[in-house]
Amino acid sequence: MAVPRELLAEHPLFVGLNDEVLSVTADCAVDVRAGADEIVFRTGDPADRCYLVLRGRIALDLVAEGGERLVVDTVDDGGVVGLAWLVPPYRWYLDARAVEPTSAIAVDAVRLRALWDQHPGLGYVMLRRLVAAMYERMQSARVRLLDVYGRHT
Repeated sequence: MAVPRELLAEHPLFVGLNDEVLSVTADCAVDVRAGADEIVFRTGDPADRCYLVLRGRIALDLVAEGGERLVVDTVDDGGVVGLAWLVPPYRWYLDARAVEPTSAIAVDAVRLRALWDQHPGLGYVMLRRLVAAMYERMQSARVRLLDVYGRHT
């Protein structure tokens, strides 16, 4: 069952967008919940969803040799998890794990890409917003690298 447009409209990625954009996207979306320590997706699986975090926290992990989990980033309320659905081969390159009970909107990325192909203007508007989310993720990774490796030149 699709999520209500009003719920989607509250997420920062969709704030201020018109009813058409909200309706089209809401038709591709479902409400999901994950308990603490529950895996949302795994490295190598098909990247067929985009997750809009409403409440909670999701960690993006790499699994190192020996099975140790290394947290690459965390995403909190209002964030976007899972951007690999935008770029072929559409596979997750990290694990996503709920750190605490989390509620999110899961958008069917396959349907959304098809809609964007049919409505390029919609795709353009959404890609501009998603690029901003990617930029934030890159800046966060940069700060984490500085924390890990120090400020040596």
